[in-house]
Parts: sequence; C-alpha cells; structure tokens
Amino acid sequence: MKKPIVLFIVAINAAVLLTFLSRNNPSSPSPRPRAAASSSSISMARSFILWLHGLGDSGPANEPIKTLFTSPEFRTTKWSFPSAPSSPVTCNYGAVMPSWFDIHEIPVTADSPKDETSLLKAVKNVHAMIDKEISAGADPSNVFVCGFSQGGALTLTSVLLYPKTLGGGAVFSGWVPFNSSFLEQISPDGRKTPILWSHGMADRTVLFEAGQAGPPFLEKAGVSCEFKAYPGLGHSISNEELRYLESWIKARMQSSS
Repeated sequence: MKKPIVLFIVAINAAVLLTFLSRNNPSSPSPRPRAAASSSSISMARSFILWLHGLGDSGPANEPIKTLFTSPEFRTTKWSFPSAPSSPVTCNYGAVMPSWFDIHEIPVTADSPKDETSLLKAVKNVHAMIDKEISAGADPSNVFVCGFSQGGALTLTSVLLYPKTLGGGAVFSGWVPFNSSFLEQISPDGRKTPILWSHGMADRTVLFEAGQAGPPFLEKAGVSCEFKAYPGLGHSISNEELRYLESWIKARMQSSS
C-alpha cells in the first residue's frame, strides 16, 4: 500500500523543492535592486496574496515563495500562508493529515470523484479570509488567491464562487474539484475574475489531462482561463512558473488613486 506514502512525500517535497531552487539554483536570477522611489512614481495600493498549499503540506513551509517576488510593486503586499486543518483523507486510506477537503483517489484524473460537501466547507473558510482583508481596506481588484495541487483546486472554486471580482486566481497543478452543476452558482462578477492555470506535463499525481480539461470546462460558464503547460515538470512548482506569476499579478495590480 504505497500510494498514500508517495502522495504525502510528493506534497511536502513541492515546498522543499521550491526552497532549494530559490536558494541554490544557479540559473535563478539574483534579486533585482529596487529603484529609489521618486515623486513621480505611481503609488501602489495595498495588495493581498493568499497562498493555499497542497495535501499534507503546511502554510509556513511555502513562505519562501514570497522572497521571489522582488518587483517594487510588491512592497505593499500582504501575504498569507494558512495551514489546512488535519482530517482523514480517503485516498490515503483514512490517514489523518493537513487537508483542505477530501480526495478520493490518486492520481487525480479529469474524471476523478468529487467531494463537494467538504470542498464547500473549505471555500467558506477561504471566503472568510478574503472578507477580512477587504474589510480592512484591500480593494477586491488587488486580492489574489493562488494554490498548488489541492490548494489549486480550492483556489479555483473559491475565486469563482466569491461574489465579487477579484484581482485573479492562480492554479498550479490543480484540477476542477466540482461537477458541472456548480457552474450555475458562479455569479456574474465571479466570472470576471482572471484565472491563470499552470501545469507540468510530467505530473503523475494530478495528471496533466486533469489540468488540461480545466479551461474548456470553465468556458461553459463564460470563464476565460490562461493555461500554461511546462514540459518535463512533475508535481512541483518551478521558478519559471513563479516568475511568470509575478509578472501576471503585477500586470493586474491597481494603483492607488
């Protein structure tokens, strides 16, 4: 019974691999020096980035991600890396581990069973985090939700079901964790939230076909999605993906008035 053990290790190693790459990969660019602010420079409004980790992982283990976002536009960004509660996971034969919602099988395919009940509970928690930041003064257009694997699936559901248009949702190695009936619950404003979907073509945990099936599925609800495939990348996050995410978010940030 090796499946649950392999899944657990892969989920944690995604964050470990990222930390290793960001610190030791010689091909990674050095942090860019920040230009001194001038009186004519654009003042960026406060932005909020919520990062949702994968199964068996933790929020703090993913915090090195923010060190790669060195553009001046991110100086006023508030980051949040919450940890999922521990609960039994069906695909791991009931083993208890950090999990946003239940997963029934691994590898995840485009046709894998969905557990919408536990998914909706997790969505409510994510919405509460977003509501808190908006109540504190963040503009919804400067709120970005990102997630890896299970966290990516939760990211997708959370931004689509949120009643306001957000700055964007970024899905890494995720899948569509709900059935087509969910599409009717997406509000007109939720449909306008931009989606970035990145997936490794060598992923053996959440199959590439599961990710590739996402954009056509979302088109049924009028949701547009930018899909980027990464040849040779398995179930992990690469610096290349995160560099693109930085530019993608930066292009959608709103300046203060």
